[in-house]
Amino acid sequence: MTPEELSLAIRSVLEKLVSQGTIAVELPEEIRVERPKSREHGDWATNIALQLGKKAGMNPRAFAELVQGELTNVAGVDSVEIAGPGFLNIRLAAGAAGELAKTILEAGDAYGTGETLKGQRINLEFVSANPTGPIHLGGTRWAAVGDSLARMLSAQGADVTREYYFNDHGNQIDRFARSLLASAKGEPAPEDGYGGQYIHDIAAAVTEQMPNILEAEDPQEEFRARGVELMFGEIRKSLHEFGVDFDVYFHENSLFEEGAVEKALEELKGSEKLYFNDGAWWLRSTEFGDDKDRVVIKSDGNAAYIGGDIAYARNKFERGFTTSIYMLGADHHGYVARLKAAAAALGYNPDGIEVLIGQMVNLVKDGTPVRMSKRAGNVVTLEDLVEIVGVDAARYSLSRYSTDSNIDIDLDLLQQQTNENPVFYVQYAHARSRQAARNAEAAGVKREELDATQLNTEHDNDLLAALAQYPAVVAAAADFREPHRVARYLESLAGTYHRWYGNSRIAPLAGEEITSQNEARLWLNDATAQVLKSGLFLLGVSAPERM
Repeated sequence: MTPEELSLAIRSVLEKLVSQGTIAVELPEEIRVERPKSREHGDWATNIALQLGKKAGMNPRAFAELVQGELTNVAGVDSVEIAGPGFLNIRLAAGAAGELAKTILEAGDAYGTGETLKGQRINLEFVSANPTGPIHLGGTRWAAVGDSLARMLSAQGADVTREYYFNDHGNQIDRFARSLLASAKGEPAPEDGYGGQYIHDIAAAVTEQMPNILEAEDPQEEFRARGVELMFGEIRKSLHEFGVDFDVYFHENSLFEEGAVEKALEELKGSEKLYFNDGAWWLRSTEFGDDKDRVVIKSDGNAAYIGGDIAYARNKFERGFTTSIYMLGADHHGYVARLKAAAAALGYNPDGIEVLIGQMVNLVKDGTPVRMSKRAGNVVTLEDLVEIVGVDAARYSLSRYSTDSNIDIDLDLLQQQTNENPVFYVQYAHARSRQAARNAEAAGVKREELDATQLNTEHDNDLLAALAQYPAVVAAAADFREPHRVARYLESLAGTYHRWYGNSRIAPLAGEEITSQNEARLWLNDATAQVLKSGLFLLGVSAPERM
């Protein structure tokens, strides 16, 4: 019996009591069951009587007694005890917990998926690095976290569009073009330009495409157009090799070329969310938590930078997205209020805008921060990190922390094949489970009928309990936009599996007969392999068969 099945059983009991007129109360959408702090108190616990007792005009303990009387008769439930003011501690019948192994293997990759976000169309915009250089560590973090979050949102039934906002409008592109032109001329980079070997590489590639480029009518414009295209091609290639691809590449410049910015701002002039002062038009962003109102149309009549953001937000709503999630860097805190204010001014629900802010990433090697890139000159890039530790370790290490925390990535640790290396620890658990299955097959142990009552040791119960938590972890990770919950869960599951493996024999010793316990443990072993594989997939990390 899974936690979800037990939750449904409790709901059925409550619905029966309501239909009988025994209790009169509105039931919540979700009835939570959790592991008690001490396993001596049972397999699962719920505080539903404390939630609903007073609402039903009853003492919570008396309410709990009504639920107890009915729940004890549910198949798979061995006993129900009332603790304290009305907690219900539930013990499952022998074998009921063990049936979870069969449930997992029958569901396969679908185990852990749900429909909590079914019907939602989510636009998830992440990375969106300027096409003026390689992806730095902040963008690399968003690539890992964003792609993992997209997988988890999809696993909960959402229709997710991965989107890259291609910043091809503004001063940074002009600075990029001037830097390429200077390189082609053999001149130093402009004072406000970009440095690094990649500038020389792109400039050389553009010159190879157009040998007479310096004689063109406008060489800087040629370098801008061709250089941006080449740079963005490299960015897409790097992301693809990192396991990250996008459904939509949206060009910022299109908003200006098609008049979307001008149109949106003209319409906003009639909105109460915009006001005219000192010759400029201002957005009332303080109403949404901003520290000051923001200029949207400058006194010279031109749109401020936020004008493109407003038109872009409107474009997303017009495409039918119920939620637009922006994943932005640490220096973008002010955008939360601005974007919500823009949505409200446009007549949309500001709650349809979500902004996740990611903090800084530091690389450490030999106890010393790594600050310089061979290629980019002044930043460490995605390629630098992958070259040192590989895609799996890079993605896992960047996804296992809450995005609102600064992180230090220990390169020496990630190169070690030890239990201290978290990605190795989890991947090794999967590889070990597959080796255990191969050894069992060689010994003649097969997964046919499952006698779940044979999964009755303390270590069996601990592993089953860990596996049962997986669907709730994935649902919470999607709901709270926190992929690190899955990574931390996998590390805990790996630890529980390693302990179980050390205390549980799957294949019999030479000369011993194969028992139903050997077979039951093979079911449990393979169920663990399935969950480890599924969880690693959500993080975009491979599940090796051998290590």
